[in-house]
Amino acid sequence: MTTLACQSLDVSIAGICITAKLDQEFTPGQFWGLMGSNGIGKTTLLKCLAGLSPADAGTVLLEGQAVEKLPRRAVARLLGMLQQHTVYVFDASVLETALTGRHPHLGHWEREGAKDRQKALDAIAAVDLEGFERRSVTGLSGGEARRLAFASLIVQEPAILLLDEPTNHLDMRHQIRIMDQVEKQVSNQQRCAITALHDVNLAARYCSHILMLYGDGQWQAGPAAELLNRDTLEKLYKCPVESVQTSSGQRFLPGG
Repeated sequence: MTTLACQSLDVSIAGICITAKLDQEFTPGQFWGLMGSNGIGKTTLLKCLAGLSPADAGTVLLEGQAVEKLPRRAVARLLGMLQQHTVYVFDASVLETALTGRHPHLGHWEREGAKDRQKALDAIAAVDLEGFERRSVTGLSGGEARRLAFASLIVQEPAILLLDEPTNHLDMRHQIRIMDQVEKQVSNQQRCAITALHDVNLAARYCSHILMLYGDGQWQAGPAAELLNRDTLEKLYKCPVESVQTSSGQRFLPGG
């Protein structure tokens, strides 16, 4: 089974340390929430994990091999990333765009077949875009474009999903729908998801594990049940937090 691991990983941006000596293994069946205040470096860390930006020190291992040394096509068969923002500039249909997720699995000059097309149609339906298949991506709303980008990632079928604010631009119903789909990828397909989130309660509802970035290289990782509490969240966000017990478990609100 595919794993992603960090060994003594130092990451910084503009001279500011994001993580120092990050040692962590991410394994199939785990749903990680990557949490921290705005500008703390969540996106930069995800890009480093994907091999898209270099670390200052240490190594990111994908299936035991340094990710930056692997061919990008080989990486794309195992690892997929949903970027923070989704903008479609070139005209293409929703179905054509979803099908791009199959490209890492096709040979040179090979075209998508019936099975590839069905995977794309299933993914489009899963994100509530059924009936949009022939529509141009340039005419989609921000939320529709976001859901299509996630559908393309489902079609890619990576073992490791790196998701940068997947619920960005989405209303409450579609936030739940996307997070349900991520949970299905993790639970049913035994994949691993690492998801940058600002919504603490989505993390509390879905995540099995949490990686918190505190700034100045400080970090903390572990099971969500241990880390999601009033004390750690107040330290993480530097503001008062109230804890509320609900029928679905503990949830959190900004304090007075």
